[in-house]
Amino acid sequence: MVEKNVINSLVEDKLKGTDYYLVDISVSPDNLISIEIDNDQGVNIDDCVVLSRYVEERLDREKEDFELEVGSSGITSPFKIVRQYLKNIGNEVEMLLRSGIKLTGILKAADDNGATITIEKKVKTADSKRKMTVWEEQTYSYDEIKYTKYLIRF
Repeated sequence: MVEKNVINSLVEDKLKGTDYYLVDISVSPDNLISIEIDNDQGVNIDDCVVLSRYVEERLDREKEDFELEVGSSGITSPFKIVRQYLKNIGNEVEMLLRSGIKLTGILKAADDNGATITIEKKVKTADSKRKMTVWEEQTYSYDEIKYTKYLIRF
């Protein structure tokens, strides 16, 4: 079986000095290698091809047969790394907490510890008969978040 750390090293070497970054690598028991990359401006198919060729040229098919897929993280895929959170600050996201609560709002901030989302709430004040809209920031650690993904509205 092709070692994941070997693939990781090859990908990191190729992406070094570029705007691309590694999101995920998986190697199945039957040697299907899937590499997921991203870029703050979006992923170009030509760059996926270049990375695929780079990795393939450095692996020995005579020693071990494999299948290789290189692609971008999908626009509706859950975020897997902190850099994807940073890329989406200011965008509307859907966040599902491990407690089962689903939030929709604007991703306000993110760091190595967690993310802050600004959500819209309707609250009734003591001096008003109607509910008013207020914006509330809520911060969660990554341990509390089951997934976060970019929200597309039409």
